[in-house]
Amino acid sequence: MKNDMTTETAAATRVPPELMRERSAHLAAVAAELKTELFGIDDIIDRVIESIRAWYVLPHIIRRPVIVCLWGLTGTGKTQLTRSLAQKLGFYDRFVEVQMDGFSNGSSWRSADSISAMLAESGVAESEPGILVLDEFQRFRTVDEKGKDFAVKRYQDVWQLLSDGRLPPSLSFLQELESSLAYSQYEHEREHPDEDKPAADATQPKKLKFKLSPYQAQEFKQSLKLKEPLQEVMTWTPQQLQERMLEFRASTDSWETDYSRLLIIVSGNLDEMYEGTASRVEDCDTDADIFHAMTKKLSVIDVKKALGERFKPEQIARLGNNHVIYPSLSQATYERLIRSTCGKYADEMLASAGLDFVLHESVYEGIYANAVFPAQGTRPLFSSIHAILSAPLVNAALWAIERGMPEGTTLHVRLDAATQSLRVSCGVDGEGPGIAYPVPLDLNQLKQRASPDFRALLAVHEAGHGLVYGRLFGHAPQEVKINVASFEGGYNSYVRMKAESRQSCLDRICVGLAGRAAEALVFGDDACTTGSESDFKNATALAARFVRHFGFGNRLSRTDVADETEENLNTDVEPTNAEIEALLAEAYARAQEILKADSALLLRIVDELLADGQVSKEKMADLLGVTIAKEEQMLAPYAEQLQVFGLQHELMRRVGNAPVPCEESLV
Repeated sequence: MKNDMTTETAAATRVPPELMRERSAHLAAVAAELKTELFGIDDIIDRVIESIRAWYVLPHIIRRPVIVCLWGLTGTGKTQLTRSLAQKLGFYDRFVEVQMDGFSNGSSWRSADSISAMLAESGVAESEPGILVLDEFQRFRTVDEKGKDFAVKRYQDVWQLLSDGRLPPSLSFLQELESSLAYSQYEHEREHPDEDKPAADATQPKKLKFKLSPYQAQEFKQSLKLKEPLQEVMTWTPQQLQERMLEFRASTDSWETDYSRLLIIVSGNLDEMYEGTASRVEDCDTDADIFHAMTKKLSVIDVKKALGERFKPEQIARLGNNHVIYPSLSQATYERLIRSTCGKYADEMLASAGLDFVLHESVYEGIYANAVFPAQGTRPLFSSIHAILSAPLVNAALWAIERGMPEGTTLHVRLDAATQSLRVSCGVDGEGPGIAYPVPLDLNQLKQRASPDFRALLAVHEAGHGLVYGRLFGHAPQEVKINVASFEGGYNSYVRMKAESRQSCLDRICVGLAGRAAEALVFGDDACTTGSESDFKNATALAARFVRHFGFGNRLSRTDVADETEENLNTDVEPTNAEIEALLAEAYARAQEILKADSALLLRIVDELLADGQVSKEKMADLLGVTIAKEEQMLAPYAEQLQVFGLQHELMRRVGNAPVPCEESLV
């Protein structure tokens, strides 16, 4: 009998192949549409589509909510993706978006603290597919910065939803209601003792002074999953309420509320994941491609570590393992966004004013230079485009109309960074009638180093760092810049090491001191500046760890400062000071030797910096005759060295442990 029922159920829920093909084709079409609207996240769209394929094509096989977690920096398109996806899949009427910081739009006062109440008020039907978005999830933290419990009263039903999607009724409310009814009965009998005697008509119930408040009626309706209108529930007598509660408790079928076929999209920013990448340099001076490459390497392990700073382990487990990580946007994506957004402004002007505005490359380049903050996504970009284009194009349209220019006239738009103005003219090269409007190019202004002396100093200093790095590590620095908006100086950006070897530590100390060595070589010791203070701080710290912490110096013990009296640490710091100082002096002398031997190349790098304010990694690789690092995190060739050691060991075994020179073993 059981097998027959199973067969009948399977037959009843079997989806025709035509419908499966139709839904799969629709998913593919939705993915293609999303890729035309959201730039730079094609792989993320593909992964999300695959994650929801079974839920959308065969929803009846889903027994637990499908959970997809989207993590990324602000302004990378997480919220837009979820909303567009719901709209294109036809779930706009079965879509609930909850702001987990407690400020959800559209939620009533009755459902302000309960996700299940929001679902009950929505178009999401029980046991049917629906979409629930839990946005800003990182703000729903349950542990504080010290790992202690963080009191959160709202949305506590989220953990049950994430677990199996089945919610028990609000028994505490029903118990409170029963208590209220009993107390009402007690008060009535105390005030009307004569009514305790048998009534002439025993079928008539006693008229108790009890009335549900709107909040109680809503809670009662939701808990018992009633279909009657709220106004009708509020008119029910205590006896009617009691009867409904008894019926509900006797019915095992309706006991739980089933949201097991939900698609739950968890979305948020986990700043802890990006702390290491964002601390290298201020955001407006970060190369978008380098930041993109760094954030693209973040994994599910980084997500779980970051979540561990905000949630308990059992809560993290309920989020599952389907964590989709948004990298920051690349330069190509920003450039595509700029062209697309600017094109919309030009199209709107053509439609409304009949004038064809053609934007020169200088406009796109100027917007990129002044509007891109890689760690802040698209919002600053759209704001800057509006500030730079909107008012000047409107004013230029009025100017053209006042001069009697006919519809269809082509107006060419150029951006002059030197004068910080947008010039609109009739001629392609600006020779025709035109007008200029000032525009805000704040970063351009901040990056300008008016003093030739200061530019020369920065160029020599940063060229010294970059040259020595290339010589010692065999690949070009990621960035070398002197046009910096966020601080008075320049910087080099290097490839990170997965693990530091003894030699790489020595090389890094040398690179850190190369800026001062370059200043001394070009300007003389007495003209060296205080700008190397942070270099010396970092080099000294690394040299101290080299000797005291890493065991690379004359003694193996870790030298440290004890926090507790019972800690067994070597706290004798004084004997290592001389060794650290000697190590720094040796590294400085080494940097000087490298720069002296390559002084002509040093000057070429300086010239590039003075001309353009920066040297790309491609140009640096060409100048230095080195490669561009393919990996963001480098290591010494340990696999190759292990293979060599194995060959040596095998040859020694064969010749009876006789020593074999390394060269012979390789042969």
